[in-house]
Amino acid sequence: MAPPLTEPAVTGAETTSLWPMWVLALVIMIDQVDQNILRGAASPIQHTFHLSDFEVGLLLSCYTIANGIVSVPAGYLADRWVRRRGIAITLVVWSAITALTAAAFDYAALLAVRTALGAGEAVSEPSSSSLLADLYPQRRRGLAFATQQCLSFIGFGLGLALGGIVASAAGWRAAFLLVGLPGSLIALAVWRLREPVRGAVDREGGEAPALPAEQGGLGPMATHLWQGFRTVIGIRTLRYALAGVSALLFTVTAAASALPQFYEHQLHKSTGQAAAYTGLLIVVAGVPGVFVGGRLADRVALRYRGGRVGLPALSLLAGEAVFALSFVPMAFAGVFLLELAGTFLITMAVPPIKAGLSDALPAAIRGTGFAAFNIVSVIAGQAAASVVVFSIAGAFGSNYRTALLVVSPGVAAGALVLWHARLFLDEDVARARSAPAPLD
Repeated sequence: MAPPLTEPAVTGAETTSLWPMWVLALVIMIDQVDQNILRGAASPIQHTFHLSDFEVGLLLSCYTIANGIVSVPAGYLADRWVRRRGIAITLVVWSAITALTAAAFDYAALLAVRTALGAGEAVSEPSSSSLLADLYPQRRRGLAFATQQCLSFIGFGLGLALGGIVASAAGWRAAFLLVGLPGSLIALAVWRLREPVRGAVDREGGEAPALPAEQGGLGPMATHLWQGFRTVIGIRTLRYALAGVSALLFTVTAAASALPQFYEHQLHKSTGQAAAYTGLLIVVAGVPGVFVGGRLADRVALRYRGGRVGLPALSLLAGEAVFALSFVPMAFAGVFLLELAGTFLITMAVPPIKAGLSDALPAAIRGTGFAAFNIVSVIAGQAAASVVVFSIAGAFGSNYRTALLVVSPGVAAGALVLWHARLFLDEDVARARSAPAPLD
């Protein structure tokens, strides 16, 4: 079950070292490697089990659905347990589950293992985000979340590339056996991090009191989650952000799932080439985009009203317009250049949005807040994305160009909602900073 809840937080002082943000970023990176190996190896798996496009889409979506459901108790744990311990233990478990994927003997077994992986990895995300926000103050959170998201994109690209290249060279089962040891080493590094006092870096003139330990059980968890969700929905920035990010995540998830198949079916690349190009796209354009977005979050966005959600809205609108042009029939070089530019602009939005949401959440319920954000975005945005885009492609004879064009408007819709959310962010941040640390 959960690690002990009573270990005292060692300090509330601001962290000056960059080491914790890199360690927590490595957690997200290996998470993305685990998740996206399947995307890179989707075509060989489809051939092995003779799957339809719909079944491939469902295989990609089951992870997301389980991830969203488990986010509910995960948010409660993030607000109550020793976060570094919970992350470390979960990381070891999910690395083993990923390796277990190689033993799947039919489609049902593969579906079950990937669902279990989604459930396991859901536990770490609220704890990682909450811990990161308590280690670094508002003026440095853009950099902290940029580092995290940068390695997330590297993990995305590595997962796709490993899945496609290893599957082509040694079979898709071999690809899932590669991540067990790296995950265990990262878990050890997380275990050795310190546990900060919750909310201390948000308060001037002293430390905030730590959250009291609670006994386990469904009653306290239900009460905590109900109070936390009510608080989250009561924050206007969060209400609009939930709607906006759900809309754009639908399109982003659909594109991430279907882009390798788009390269294979419409641009006539091999499975390995398609995975490598998709991974290259994320690493070459996504990583610089995230770092630029992180600098904007800390140096520019704080100067403007609601800048941490307003500026990302503009970059999302510009990026989606450029990316959508790449689905017009043209030579591969033109497609790839447009997608590089579009990916750079879209990924610039990630660190400011996450930093802004962290600023607007009271420290005592950050875990619950990130969990609420995750489950709503999953239910309203990500859960159906892979199934929808693969089903549309199947209806048009495996035409992924048409499918991607159909789902593209989601990013623009989400960006417009985020643009409106900027009106409320500064006031909500001020309220969060004055909120009491304990959740009674």
